[in-house]
Amino acid sequence: MDTLISIRVFCMVAELKSFVAAAHRLGISQAMASKHVMHLERRLGTRLLNRNSKHLSLTETGALYYEQSSPLLDGLADAEAAVTRATVVPSGTLKITAPVWFANPSFISVLADYQARYPDVRLDIDLSGRMVNMVEEGIDLALRVARVPDEALIARRISAVEFILVGAPAYLLARGRPVRIGDLGIHAMLMYSLMPSTTEWSFVGPQGPEPVTLTPVLLSSNESLLHLAALQGMGLAFLPKWLIANDLQAGRLERLLPDCQLFDAQLLGMYPNRKYLPPKVRTFLDFIAADERLK
Repeated sequence: MDTLISIRVFCMVAELKSFVAAAHRLGISQAMASKHVMHLERRLGTRLLNRNSKHLSLTETGALYYEQSSPLLDGLADAEAAVTRATVVPSGTLKITAPVWFANPSFISVLADYQARYPDVRLDIDLSGRMVNMVEEGIDLALRVARVPDEALIARRISAVEFILVGAPAYLLARGRPVRIGDLGIHAMLMYSLMPSTTEWSFVGPQGPEPVTLTPVLLSSNESLLHLAALQGMGLAFLPKWLIANDLQAGRLERLLPDCQLFDAQLLGMYPNRKYLPPKVRTFLDFIAADERLK
């Protein structure tokens, strides 16, 4: 067997802690992945992995071998990428997962421009909002809005995402306009249900940090639903600025408490590979990171 391929297989199994996931990632059968690892063990004369029906872990010598082999594979991948990057045309299916509210004009216009520049790339985008296993489902890129990245994945910061407090003119006419953070306690709030707390908050106003207890009238894990509810005048909502830019310009929503620091997040591009990215992923990340429509 090709020992270099066997080393690649072993390192992938070690990283993912699963023959099934590694085989899926590499496009080979589970049986073939097992044969490659056994080939290395026979060649080295030692066991590299502890296996049973439920768990897989590195032996002491396996951990040492992985520690020494992994950087060599990285170096080889970097060398291959450096040679081919300038000439490889992005192609194939780019599978992306992103939040539900990315189904908006700003993001769609960016997608259209990317596809026009790279017509050989077919976009397959999941906006279900569900948690995904990128390796098992073969997803190339996860776009996530968060304060901190998932430590299990490689993350590239794309842009800051400013969340602003907004309300519809009809709501503000009926319920009044908050003039300070404390006023939010008497207003109907439309809240994202997956936040650590949907009631107890602390925002920074002109006088410093100020705690407030919010009263949600609508909780949802779907940001698009909160957006539509705000447009209908159901309450006030914290929404991403680039999602509602057209609504602010048209007067369908109004920005509130502009002098207060509410909360910001960042748009991250997350991917499971440690270093080398396929051209379709690399070009997409570069494209959206440079686009002012997502800032």
